[in-house]
Amino acid sequence: MNRAQLSEAERRITHDITRRHFFGRCGVGLGALALNELLAEDGFGNQAIDPARPMEPRAPQFPGKIKNVIFLFMAGGPSQLDLFEDKPKLREFTGQIPPPSLMAGKRFAFLKGNETLLGSNRKFERVGECGITLSELLPHHRQIADEVCWLQGMTTDVFNHGPAKLFMNTGFQVPGRPAMGSWVTYGLGSESRDLPGFVVLQSGPRGPRGGNSLWSSGFLPTSYQGVPFRSGGDAILNLRSPKGITPERERSFYDTVSALNHARLDEVGDPEIMTRINAYEMACRMQTSAPELMEFAKETPETLALYGAEAGKPSFANNCLLARRMVERGVRFVQLYHTDWDHHGDAKNNLSDSIEQRCREVDQASVALVLDLKRRGLLKDTLVIWGGEFGRTPMGENRATVGRDHHVDSFTMWLAGGGVKPGIFGATDELGFGVVENKVHVHDLHATILHLLGFDHEKLTYRFQGRDFRLTDVHGELVKAILA
Repeated sequence: MNRAQLSEAERRITHDITRRHFFGRCGVGLGALALNELLAEDGFGNQAIDPARPMEPRAPQFPGKIKNVIFLFMAGGPSQLDLFEDKPKLREFTGQIPPPSLMAGKRFAFLKGNETLLGSNRKFERVGECGITLSELLPHHRQIADEVCWLQGMTTDVFNHGPAKLFMNTGFQVPGRPAMGSWVTYGLGSESRDLPGFVVLQSGPRGPRGGNSLWSSGFLPTSYQGVPFRSGGDAILNLRSPKGITPERERSFYDTVSALNHARLDEVGDPEIMTRINAYEMACRMQTSAPELMEFAKETPETLALYGAEAGKPSFANNCLLARRMVERGVRFVQLYHTDWDHHGDAKNNLSDSIEQRCREVDQASVALVLDLKRRGLLKDTLVIWGGEFGRTPMGENRATVGRDHHVDSFTMWLAGGGVKPGIFGATDELGFGVVENKVHVHDLHATILHLLGFDHEKLTYRFQGRDFRLTDVHGELVKAILA
């Protein structure tokens, strides 16, 4: 019988069965066999990930020191020279051309080559037993001087905002790779049944450059992508039930859609259909869990005052309090983006009023998060990260006001929580051009975070297009010296 003799229904069936669908439905499914093999190679043993329950909690490769991560991302690149690193020599040589030896091989985004050195005009104070120098812009940080690990030798490879944010979040400077939160939830799942495992919160004048590529799951299943929450009003748009729809009718709708999706899944074997099914079920549960999460009524006035949070008023402070409430409820990875930390010297991006405003917005709440987690016994299981995509130059920019360009060769981040030793790690030269002691590259930071969670960064991999990918690409060294 040739194709011309087939009935219309038979022709439709043969048309729909593509090669991918054939292999997916063949026997127990070649895709399932391959997944089990890959999981075994990756150190997951026989505990294959159930596509119907991708966020089911899983054991790491070895006992981790932490269970959750909160990343306070200061989008734009905070000036380490005006916040964390007092450089008397830089002030002494302000206005002078930097030595050619220090400029050799350096890459900058906007500098023309005629810029002069610029010392900070901020007052610094040496605080804590560790002796960190903190500027007047971050008065609350003095409370956690000896609670955090100050990484003063951070370096990165990328000097433009969008690619640099991608590099810090995904280990690669172009879109398409999974975010760190996606890798973590792929490896560990989540302990929260009623909230996503990877949540994104935003505050500040605008969204971060790079957009949702910063929390994309890339080539990982989309169950692991970050879910943006709003810090005011409905946490997630379109989650509230439409007016006039009873819970019974809505449940009937979900059941009908689920049945249709399962029928299609059985027919074509596309794993993304299971992701869609899981998303519907999570949305149904979040109709109850999300409003409860956003409700601050049960927080004490003392706690709200600690953060500087105000119910119903979106802010970085509210987001920090939400982050604590999320890890209490088992969310694995919470990322807070706060803009705009770009200090070039424009009217809205400078080292005077704009950096002062950014610091006022984040100083108190960042510190409160660490203190609140500690007093509740959550800090031992949680890693808090504070920092941006790069630092700022020791030279000023010739713009409308005083500013600094992007700097990849040295900047400061801090870590607090289980598994890291408090104190200063790393140092830069007396002018702040480069790292002279204990350099930590972005890939090294990623490797260390995964280690704290219980993973060898070289073994947490995912095969895509014939290659085993990982968060650290083909780089990264564990920073053993900061491990508690």
